[in-house]
Amino acid sequence: MKQFALVLFIGLALSLCNLSERLHKGGSGSSGSSSGGVSENEAKPDRAEPTAAQSAAISGGSEAKWERQGMSFTVPPGWTETQQESKSFSWRSPGDGAASLIVSISPMSEEFPIDASYKAYFEGAKTRAKNGEVDELKWVEIDGLKGVQFREANPEQGDDHRRLQWLAYRKYTGQVQMVNVMLASEGKDFERHKDAMYGILYSMKITH
Repeated sequence: MKQFALVLFIGLALSLCNLSERLHKGGSGSSGSSSGGVSENEAKPDRAEPTAAQSAAISGGSEAKWERQGMSFTVPPGWTETQQESKSFSWRSPGDGAASLIVSISPMSEEFPIDASYKAYFEGAKTRAKNGEVDELKWVEIDGLKGVQFREANPEQGDDHRRLQWLAYRKYTGQVQMVNVMLASEGKDFERHKDAMYGILYSMKITH
């Protein structure tokens, strides 16, 4: 279980490294708007609306509450908490081939270029989509907060991890934060957990 979480956190760290590189290459003068009309990160997001199957997958479940960060999720019956710290939070499904919910908080400076960061992250995921590494990418608003949502394509090796991820920024207790919500399992188990993953993500309540 710890190895599974470690691999996912490594993947998250690599994603953030790529984001940092894109921000530096993009320069410091960008606000995330382009001169040719509405930029992608100004586009109207989809509202998170779970399907009947996604709602059913978490029906009768329990509240996964992260009080110190003002966040909560509904998880299916049998899921258990595996970590709750000041900047990281995770739950896991029971049995073999488990799925995990992993949430991380990254504090940013007051001057952090949020719009440019959103654009860089979206562009990075769009490049991965062109390379066949991502099969879903869109802006999604969850509990009133807009974020980038993407889903990785099925890996070639069934025991490699596949992630559903949502990234957003908020101001909480006077601090600018990046909120990264990730749901993942091994590729061979992703389909059977998929409805629960979307149900959990779209059930999120977040203070902002």
